Amino acid sequence: MHRAASALGLSLLLACGQKEPNGVALIGATLIDGSGGPALPDAVVVVRGSRIESIGTRAGFQLPERTREVDVSGRWIIPGLIDAHVHLTDGNAGVLDWALPRYLAFGVTSVRDVHGKLVTALELRDALGRGTREGPRVYSAGAMIDGLPTTYADAIGANRPADARKAVDRLVNAGADFVKIYTRIDPALLGALLDEAETFNLRVTGHLGLTDAVAAARAGIGSIEHLTGVPEAASRSPSSLYAAHYRSFFAGWTAFERSWAGLDSASLARVAEELVRNQVILVPTLILHETFSRLDDPALLGDTILKLVPEAEQRRWNVPDMIARAGWTAEDFAAFRRSRPQQDLFLRQFVRAGGTVAAGTDAANQMLVPGYTLHRELELLVRAGLEPRDALLAATRNGALVLGKDSLGLLAPGNVADLVVLSRDPLADIRNTLALEQVVIRGRVLSPDSLRAGW
Repeated sequence: MHRAASALGLSLLLACGQKEPNGVALIGATLIDGSGGPALPDAVVVVRGSRIESIGTRAGFQLPERTREVDVSGRWIIPGLIDAHVHLTDGNAGVLDWALPRYLAFGVTSVRDVHGKLVTALELRDALGRGTREGPRVYSAGAMIDGLPTTYADAIGANRPADARKAVDRLVNAGADFVKIYTRIDPALLGALLDEAETFNLRVTGHLGLTDAVAAARAGIGSIEHLTGVPEAASRSPSSLYAAHYRSFFAGWTAFERSWAGLDSASLARVAEELVRNQVILVPTLILHETFSRLDDPALLGDTILKLVPEAEQRRWNVPDMIARAGWTAEDFAAFRRSRPQQDLFLRQFVRAGGTVAAGTDAANQMLVPGYTLHRELELLVRAGLEPRDALLAATRNGALVLGKDSLGLLAPGNVADLVVLSRDPLADIRNTLALEQVVIRGRVLSPDSLRAGW
């Protein structure tokens, strides 16, 4: 990773008079600070150590002592990106080491790890935090809480409200950053779980199944993943959806995805307004819905971006086996694709009602390349109707909101020095977030090209 430092990063180590510089001033770029306000042209951002020391404009700027000047005129600076829904371990409790540099190379400086084996996930978070491993900042749920029988063996199971409280206590004692619940948590379990989590000021997010989104919102859940629970709340007769969730995970997911096409706009608007009223943050993972709707498309399977994924990982993905286990047919994929416009419609309604969206991907699940897929998520958010500025906020300020970390996602004096230098304007075209020149994390400057060369 040290070899991956660019000339910009190495400049921090050069002599400056008789003392080495301990800061760098990035001068001349247009700053998009993550606040949602107007961009600042001809900006100066001074980074010292791992923090931002000051932000201003070139006019009247005087270079502080022990600070190296770097001209970034004609560039754009944005906050480091946040992927609000990832998995950093595999089903065998192994760490996906290959994924960590991919996040950094694509400007993703923080991730929200929503499930893994409890000890492994938290140990990885701590190692990255100490700097003994290289990768993004990690905020981890550890293991998610699910009803019995749990969908995954490494989840924490709960059968009664008392069990749900004990599960939260276990996560608190282990040091989890937040709580993630899964599809078999019903309203009774959720109520007890939320009450216990509130005692410890611990945020709760949900991949819902047996609880609809409105019920979860009224109970006090903080965020919802994948737009789950929305069809159950919007449907006039959700009993078939609940029955599918009871049968199995894949039966529930299939019924959920298919159901969107039959939902009317008025019912969706009602649900959107209720979620906004209860201040629920949505992590829609549109890239997951889009990708899984096209798993029968040869063009997807032949995408050249998959060259970034090690062959061993692609074998672990084993897409044909997953399709077989899910029982998905050509008709299912066609139904999933018919549902996509309704998912986009709901998201537009939610945002227009004042809702907050955080960008997440579900990487590194099948066909979801760590780092890269967050840029695809931003593109899909814009395609769904968000402005580029709002899509960018979903991966910066709003990612920090869902984490409860106000030093992330916003470039301001005193905040952490996590930022990205782009060669093109992301507000003109959201796809320009891929025009990465430099990535700064904890004040260290990395070259995306050099990181990729190490793969």
